[in-house]
Amino acid sequence: MTAPAPGTPAGAPAADTDDLDVEEALALVREPHREPGDDGPARAPGGPAARQPGERPAERHTATSWPHARAIAARAARTVRAPGRPAPAESPAGVRRAPVSVPLGDALGLVLAAPLEALTDLPSFDTSAMDGWAVAGPGPWQVREDGVLAGHAQPEPLTDGAAVRIATGARVPADTTAVLRTEHGRTDAQGRLHPTRELFHGQDIRPRGQECRSGDQLLPVGTLVTPAVLGLAAAAGYDTVTAVPRPRVEVLVLGDELLTEGLPHDGLIRDALGPMLPPWLRALGADVLAVRRIGDDARALRKAVTASRADLVITTGGTAHGPVDHVHPVLERIGAELLVDGVKARPGHPMLLARTKDDQHLVGLPGNPLAAVSGLLTLAEPLLRTLAARPAPEPYTLPLKEAVQGHPYDTRLIPVVLRGDHAVPLHYNGPAMLRGIAAADALAVVPPGGAGQGEEAELLDLPWATAGIGVCFT
Repeated sequence: MTAPAPGTPAGAPAADTDDLDVEEALALVREPHREPGDDGPARAPGGPAARQPGERPAERHTATSWPHARAIAARAARTVRAPGRPAPAESPAGVRRAPVSVPLGDALGLVLAAPLEALTDLPSFDTSAMDGWAVAGPGPWQVREDGVLAGHAQPEPLTDGAAVRIATGARVPADTTAVLRTEHGRTDAQGRLHPTRELFHGQDIRPRGQECRSGDQLLPVGTLVTPAVLGLAAAAGYDTVTAVPRPRVEVLVLGDELLTEGLPHDGLIRDALGPMLPPWLRALGADVLAVRRIGDDARALRKAVTASRADLVITTGGTAHGPVDHVHPVLERIGAELLVDGVKARPGHPMLLARTKDDQHLVGLPGNPLAAVSGLLTLAEPLLRTLAARPAPEPYTLPLKEAVQGHPYDTRLIPVVLRGDHAVPLHYNGPAMLRGIAAADALAVVPPGGAGQGEEAELLDLPWATAGIGVCFT
């Protein structure tokens, strides 16, 4: 797949941005959310007014705009319940996710929760930067018979006029003037060493503390742990790092019509979301605790949600208001706070976000596969990013290779491939289809009304297309 070409930053209204300051995300400050210009009491952001049990919500006017829904999701883990909706006693308000000590081998993709400070000088002794000879004073030099190798104890000091063979990374003998590279020296008939080019004092010696001194801050809080960060931490003496833990996610697959193997038959269809969501969530940096198949059973759904110890519960299907759509009634029954109840997005309109406990949220995905992907990237991805204290990716746009028909009122998310400096829309982009997204590099954000050929569209990269460190499908 083609890597994204450099694009144009896509601006967003200040009230709808989901880009969090890393320090804010790390703090996970719990403060009541207020809508811009709202001078009244804090309320559930983007949520509808309280309904009587069994009352159907109004359709379009309660749905949240797509940019605002993402902003709400990004900040959901940093807000408390609205007044009048007390948190359960077992989940006190203001809970913060405690940093954890993680072995280097398990820390890739996490965010540092404490500064990385050097535990030693780097290098911790004067080191040869090249293979050659350590020499003392002006040449020619008499070469000692012994040699100096990396990993050995401090060698004998040199006296003026003496040289000794030395390997890259070896400790430099005391009183060494410089290291003469192998290719820059020659020996005469008497065995004396001569330089073939000018030699400077200190040449090809890495002095102790050249990179850092013990106690220096190497990386600040909020740094994403990349392979290079792991290498630096190891060089600086670390076996573990203090990091923000991975968000824990539990996936609840709903629907009596779903098969786990074989061909569809007799009105039954294969479950596409059970196999797809866990690796996608891992690619977003989550730790998937379990995938449970609930079916269309309200009592089993309620039990699974209330018993879950995950930071985020994800349900698939059951978010509309049909006879076996149990997500809304269960959320009402357990006293959850709806933060987003429907999004002006196609596909994925009936997605939802709720706070089930002060330290737990639920994202309800539609049952159609591409609609579920839309909900995953709209609501789950920003929330997981905040929980992991990762910064929002820099928005960018590319011109569309072809015109895309829009929805009159809603944002459309269209699978695209990136070809050079254009985004090429893909077919098979209906809510139940995965053929388009399976070939895609990104999703194009098409505003209400559509976008013409050559018009710039904001892009949401897919984890595997960016080849980022978050890609971990095992």
